[in-house]
Amino acid sequence: MSPVGSYESLSAAIQAGADAVYFGVGNLNMRSRSANNFNLDDLEKICSIAHSHSVRTYLTVNTIIYNNEIEEMHTLLDTAKRVGVSAIIASDMAVITYANHIGIEVHISTQCNISNVEAVRYYSRFADVMVTARELPLRQVAEITQFIRDNDIRGPKGELVQIEIFAHGALCMSVSGKCYLSLDNYNYSANRGACLQLCRREYLVKDLESDLELVVDNKYIMSPKDLCTIDFLDKIVHAGVKVLKIEGRGRSADYVKTVTECYKEAVAAIADGTYSQNRIAEWKKRLSTVFNRGFWEGYYLGRKMGEWTERYGSQATENKVYLGLVRNFFGRISVAEAQMQTAQTLRPGDEIMVIGETTGVYRATVTELRLDRDPVPEVKQGDRFSFATSETLHRGDKLYRIDQIVDEF
Repeated sequence: MSPVGSYESLSAAIQAGADAVYFGVGNLNMRSRSANNFNLDDLEKICSIAHSHSVRTYLTVNTIIYNNEIEEMHTLLDTAKRVGVSAIIASDMAVITYANHIGIEVHISTQCNISNVEAVRYYSRFADVMVTARELPLRQVAEITQFIRDNDIRGPKGELVQIEIFAHGALCMSVSGKCYLSLDNYNYSANRGACLQLCRREYLVKDLESDLELVVDNKYIMSPKDLCTIDFLDKIVHAGVKVLKIEGRGRSADYVKTVTECYKEAVAAIADGTYSQNRIAEWKKRLSTVFNRGFWEGYYLGRKMGEWTERYGSQATENKVYLGLVRNFFGRISVAEAQMQTAQTLRPGDEIMVIGETTGVYRATVTELRLDRDPVPEVKQGDRFSFATSETLHRGDKLYRIDQIVDEF
């Protein structure tokens, strides 16, 4: 299940083989401030695009709901029902009970902190899929899935309840996202979708008597590294987990495509017996090219303490440098025409990435560049140039050069 914060990410997730996508609309979701969100008018288009590719659509309505928002929530769910949203991801009982009332499938969000079999039994009257607490060790997840099978725990559709876990992406310092740091400091509540991610910053410890200040071990002590489970994904599958959730609605389309592809390939490799250390190393290398804060395995293998990021921002091994826009595409000869808008250069042999709402993510190595039909060794700002492609691009797509990052840390 892949995160979608834009139409570019939606196309990228579909390209990469996602079975389902999840997204937010408006203000009633946990990324309402920190990520791009669709509006109510987008719902029908999203469902049409996804369902035409046999991809399920999950709408996140997982914030705390206040009295003055109940009518807004009803309108949102009524619209979701009308346009064919596959399921609602929710934690507030107002959302869960109304979705049940109008007949929309419910998935229980990680905000409900499901950590034991009695919680599963309780929520099974409302929901078909449940995300366990992010802090739960994998052995306890396996105990829950075994309990579901042994006790024939079924959801409203009459099918066995399925367990979903986060497989990749950002981890929060707090218990399944229930953090009050942003609320305490700036009156923006994380539980209302307005987290300012203050935990990702570097802090000083100050001695009030002597004014001595220390940077604590040069670590970002409230900012965990990103979760990555690809090197023990076989254990997750064998634990009975049915849905792998990729975090990242605020991240770019190339992140969505790369991470979805890697985990899709890994699951297929587990099924056909080709899952190996060599392939794991290859997947982790690819995963490291897109936004990440470093990787660790989370709490699934019994860790009591997290691993903290060593610097602010991404540790990706590649950087996208914006060049300009695709202005035209000639389908008969598979040639794109682009306008260089920035003070950059592009040469044959450079790697490029093109991102667009319909295109998704296209990546290639430039073999030849032409200005006025003549081959040139370089194009620069202001040039309107052409290059051959192996896939269809679209007017308005964004063109990037991919640069390798040399890690100096």
